[in-house]
Order: sequence, then C-alpha cells, then structure tokens
Amino acid sequence: MNLHEYQGKEILSSFGVRIQRGIVASNHKEAVEAAKQLKSETGTSWFVVKAQIHAGGRGKGGGVKLAKSLEEVETLSNDIVGMMLKTPQTPPEGKKVNQVLIAEDVYYPGDSEPEEYYMSVLLNRSTGKNMIMYSTEGGMDIEAVAEETPHLIFTEEIDPTLGLLPFQARKIAFNLGLSGSAFKEMVKFVSALYTAYVKSDSSLFEINPVLKTSDDKILAVDAKVTLDDNALFRHKDYAQLRDLREENPIEVEAKAAGLNYVDLDGNVGCMVNGAGLAMGTMDLIKQAGGDPANFLDVGGTADAKRVETAFKIILKDPNVKAILVNIFGGIVRCDRVAQGIVDAYKNMGDAIKVPIIARLQGTNAKEAKELIDNSGMKIISATEFQEAADKVQEVLAS
Repeated sequence: MNLHEYQGKEILSSFGVRIQRGIVASNHKEAVEAAKQLKSETGTSWFVVKAQIHAGGRGKGGGVKLAKSLEEVETLSNDIVGMMLKTPQTPPEGKKVNQVLIAEDVYYPGDSEPEEYYMSVLLNRSTGKNMIMYSTEGGMDIEAVAEETPHLIFTEEIDPTLGLLPFQARKIAFNLGLSGSAFKEMVKFVSALYTAYVKSDSSLFEINPVLKTSDDKILAVDAKVTLDDNALFRHKDYAQLRDLREENPIEVEAKAAGLNYVDLDGNVGCMVNGAGLAMGTMDLIKQAGGDPANFLDVGGTADAKRVETAFKIILKDPNVKAILVNIFGGIVRCDRVAQGIVDAYKNMGDAIKVPIIARLQGTNAKEAKELIDNSGMKIISATEFQEAADKVQEVLAS
C-alpha cells in the first residue's frame, strides 16, 4: 500500500526521524491557514507547496513550488489543487491532485551550504536481507545516477536477525563524507529510519532528498513509503491511510469483490484460478500473438456469481478483444466452473461482445467441455494449452 508524502513523514516522525515539517491542505484557504500555523511554530516565512499524489517526479511536472509569502501560498495551492499532474510515473493523462502539503522551507542560509543525499531501505530478495541504499547524489533520479555514475551508489546489507549494527550506521555516515555534528546526526537518522522501516512492516522507505542543513541537521525532505499489505492486520491505524482515489478504480472494485486483479495494457482478458497458472496463461497469450490485459485470479470458488463479477471487471477495459478462461479443476470441479461460466454468460446477455475461450482441465474436464459445447452460448471450448493458444490466435486474427 502506497502512502502520500505527508503520511510517510508522520510515520517517520513517530519513530524519531527528523522531518521537514508540514501541514496537509485540501484547498487554498486551508493552505493559507497551514502556512500561518507553520510560521508561528517554526518561524519560517518561506513555504514549499507540494502536490500529494502517489508518483515521483512531482517537481518536474510543476507539482512542487516555493512560496515566499502567504499570498503566493494561496495562489500556488489554488493552481495545484485540482490540476492533472503529469510525471514520468503517472498515466499519460496524469493524476488529479486532491491535496497539497504546505511545508517549511529548510534550505535556509547559514555557515555552510545545504547538501542533499539519497537513502532508501528495502529487502534484497536475492540475499534475503534488508538493505540500505544510499548516495551523495540526492535530489536526482536514482536510476540516472545508477546508470551514469554507479560508483556513487552504496549499499549496506543488514541481517534481519541482528538488526542494524552501530558500525554500519557509522559506515554510512562516513561514506557520505560527513564529519563532526553532521556525522553524529546522520548516524541517529539512519538508525531511526531503519527502526521505522522494520516496525512499520514496510516494503520500501525512500527518502530523496535527505538534507544536511546549513546548521548540520539531518532531515527527511521527502518520503516515499510502501507498506506491506500482508502486515496491515498488525497496523489498523496504517490501513486507514489508504487513499482509494490514487488507486486504479477497477482494481479497487476487484479487491472489494475478493478477486486478485492487476490491470495491464494488453488486449486479451485472463480469468484463472491460481497465481502460477495466471503467469503461465499470460505467457500463453504472448506466444499466441496477443498481450494480456490483466492478471485475474478468481481463487478456488469459481461459481456463477464470482465468474460473472470477473467478466464484468475484465470487460470494463475497452481494449479487451477476447477473454481466455483457464481453470484447473483440483479442489473445484470443472463441470461446476463450466456451469458457472454458462450461467454468467446468460445473465450478462448482450454485455459480452467479445469471444470467450474456456480451457478447463482437471476433475470432470470432459463433462465440462460437453456442457459448454452444448450450451448454445458463443463460448469456444479447449482442453489443452496449445489448443487454447491456437483459439486465441484465431479470434485475434478474425
């Protein structure tokens, strides 16, 4: 589950990570009040107006602006709230901005220049260990840094049974070229950041930039946080942070119906039971010359109601030219699934305007094929994988 910047910062702050303070606002009037509150609490007279969407690159798209007065806070927040913000990580049409974060300006003058670093905490799946990735090149696209100057990216792997050891936090501060009070502050920052990552059951914490202020404070200016959905039962308060406006509406609907659905860019809808079979089905579609339009796992109870719901969700995608139903009858009998497909087809009537290929294999597969073939419905039955692939190829070519 992805979080907004302001939500991620709240979690960081709760674990002792120093952050750029800010207040979220839904319109320009709330933004001005937020700026006034920040001014009284922090003494800042300049503010940063930040669009809150689940995507990076907001600044490049015009979603992050510096305001040097309350009047500018009002104008800029009014411009940003409601805009369709386009970044490299949004759909082509962009994402609508529903909120802005009014944050304090932390790039204040002092004895030294502020410096920006990159830091993230995530799981290295190849080693089974947590990893802190960091660089002196903060504020930039980390992908570009990795491609152009890979020697400037450092990693520190952490054994989850031991946790982050003190020497590792010191090593990170040293590799970032820090000394004196900034070195000590970075050690504290890294330790608190790792604690936040572990105790919040996150799968990603990305801070870009981590800022060393002119008076040697270390703080998170941004926060990209992804929580592990499987651990939300331990964090009821975090579960309430989900912003459904930022998620694909079809995926939200599927989740509410108990279906595992991921929207893709192809032209062949998939309905399967089992994640492994789903991946194989997607490969099958590619080999047949098509592209999967979705990943959809209906689970072990593919009855008529569930199948009908799955059909409706798949058909919400206007790019779908055919639907491949690929069910293995192990726990569930194939003839029951076939009856569910037929019943769903009858119930939906003219709503189904694309060919359906149904491959049912396993318990009572023969009876299932006969049921579909004798139904009078425009459903193409198949038994083998290759046969299903050929049928997909035929309907796409027609």
